[in-house]
Amino acid sequence: MKLSKKSQSFEPCPEYTGKAVCVDVTPLKKTETSYGVKETFKCVFETTLLRQDGSPYCVWSRGFTASLHEKSAFAQFIKKWLGRALTAAEESDFDTEDLVGKSAELVITHEEGRSGEVYASIALIRQDRTGMPLVPSGKFVRAKDRAPKDAEFRRTEETFVPKPDNDDSLDWRSVKIHVGHHTGLDMGDLDRVAVNALITNWLPKAKAQKKTTADDRRLMAAVEAADAEIRGDDDIPDANRAF
Repeated sequence: MKLSKKSQSFEPCPEYTGKAVCVDVTPLKKTETSYGVKETFKCVFETTLLRQDGSPYCVWSRGFTASLHEKSAFAQFIKKWLGRALTAAEESDFDTEDLVGKSAELVITHEEGRSGEVYASIALIRQDRTGMPLVPSGKFVRAKDRAPKDAEFRRTEETFVPKPDNDDSLDWRSVKIHVGHHTGLDMGDLDRVAVNALITNWLPKAKAQKKTTADDRRLMAAVEAADAEIRGDDDIPDANRAF
């Protein structure tokens, strides 16, 4: 995850009603849901609202499973977006890549996460009927185009530079979670709200315990490292954020 110091809390897209354009459909990713771990993806939209640096505010959809069943959340989302259901021919050869660059009209509202963090949510999506579709700014970096993680869970450009044997620094993204709803996932798989929940809710309680396990201590160190990076990394453009 790429993080920013500009605010200790991620600045969500302001509440908004207007045109937007899809700039990414993220790769499938294992996510903890109320029905267990599922592979989900999200649609990312740029709005016409601009940050101070001139980059557009973006909003992420809810997570969808890869299903076009008429009752699936994604099929209902697409139906509202297109203003119609998919045809049989479209369903037989549907490619989510075709959604990138497609405009829509959105109503974006603010919701509150479990940790009290405010995040932007797509309350309504509908067909863009203006006749003047919004064009992507080109500033958003798609998830599939970001530098991949190497074997040590660090971002790398083209070549893997191994970590020295005497380098025992902690990469918090690779630490497994053993508590709560995200048990079994890596820290790096969590979104900003979930990371902040560990920082503000779990960490103080864990530190207060008289006895801790090795897993507790490892996760405590990872959460502290994540907190430090959130507060300390001020060189990452908002358009390149992973969430």
